[in-house]
Amino acid sequence: MSVPILIIGAGGHGRVVADLIVAGGHEVLGFLDSNQALHGTSVDGLKVLGGDDHLANYTPAGIRLANGIGAVTSLDPRSRIFTRLSAAGYRFEPLVHPRAIVAAAAIIAAGAQIMAGAVVQTGARIGENAIVNTGAIVDHDCRIGRHAHIAPGATLCGNVQAGEGCYVGAGSTVIQGVRIGAGAFIGAGSVVIADVADAARVAGVPAKAMGSQ
Repeated sequence: MSVPILIIGAGGHGRVVADLIVAGGHEVLGFLDSNQALHGTSVDGLKVLGGDDHLANYTPAGIRLANGIGAVTSLDPRSRIFTRLSAAGYRFEPLVHPRAIVAAAAIIAAGAQIMAGAVVQTGARIGENAIVNTGAIVDHDCRIGRHAHIAPGATLCGNVQAGEGCYVGAGSTVIQGVRIGAGAFIGAGSVVIADVADAARVAGVPAKAMGSQ
């Protein structure tokens, strides 16, 4: 990576992304954030340069972007900024923390983020703009869709299919071969032993539809 990186979003996730980039020995130009109260301030020693309009100061060839917008209650803001700025010609760098373990045969797509302590095993595919968060485990041959978020400490056993925009909560376990549908939500600490439909919301041990337990 020879060009500097701008981080979109100066909140908690953005700060973690900044640490990831710095740990990898790369240059961070600073943050962009829609909150005007942050403009001109510093966050963890890095300047908040302005909002999205500040991108006009750079050509797409001269920088890379990192998506610092987190995703818990909704993945929509994160996916929208990735889609809009990608369409404008900007490139979101795939990021892997140096203290993550990623198999040589794993595939990490544009804008995906693999955080400290995460493990991504052989044959796994991590889709565009997806997050494999701190200490999460993605075992062999899993498929993680675009914009999905595998939260801290979650474990996906082999051959799990996690659909586009799904959220797998912190400390959850998904057994081998399960399919998690697009836009599905898995509550923290759940144990998923059966397929989860698109847009379904489940939680518990074993995971059931929210409100049915």
